[in-house]
Amino acid sequence: MEQQPQKKKFLVLAVLFLLPITVYLFFASGVNNFGKLPVVSENVSEISNFKDLDGASVQLEDRITVLGFFGDNLLDNKAYAFNLAHKIYKKNHQFKEFQFVILLPESARNQALILKNKIEEIAPTTSWKFAFGEPKEIEQVFNSLNSRLTLRADNSSPYVFIIDKERNLRGRDDDDDAEDGILYGFDSSIIAEINNKMSDDVKVLLAEYRDARKDKSKRKI
Repeated sequence: MEQQPQKKKFLVLAVLFLLPITVYLFFASGVNNFGKLPVVSENVSEISNFKDLDGASVQLEDRITVLGFFGDNLLDNKAYAFNLAHKIYKKNHQFKEFQFVILLPESARNQALILKNKIEEIAPTTSWKFAFGEPKEIEQVFNSLNSRLTLRADNSSPYVFIIDKERNLRGRDDDDDAEDGILYGFDSSIIAEINNKMSDDVKVLLAEYRDARKDKSKRKI
């Protein structure tokens, strides 16, 4: 009869011993979820010369931006937009300073109207902007990312980029799949990359600014 209470005692001790270790391993394995997202390039060109579908200027400064380049043949690349809308935009579009900006040549305007209506079926497009400019301006912005990636002849790329409020490109500096470990952008044609790496990194950056806002509020009190 004495064995039963003794077993329970050992079980309680084992739980008390193992629980802190388990919690530590959990947080250690998810360190990227709780740290700051590295800056991998600075001084991305401002995009105030680009106009959205309503003719209003767009900007990177003071915004957290997912920036994309989907080219002349926008509807051929609609899968990129749908992947992002479902996996990233739908979950985060209500964050006050968060936006999606897709830079396009003027020739893609009608296609943008069609795609905008499709995205509306997934989430409100108040923070999703198709912005239009000259091909040379699109190329200039892309080159300012200093990403080692290239823009196609039709002004498109499957890669999208996370830009912070100070116009810095955020990414990873320890990515096992990237050259030299530096991940500049996320391939929106690969759903696993969007659903895992990019979703995680957007979450990290939004949390970073949310925490900074809380700290600022506390200092004012």
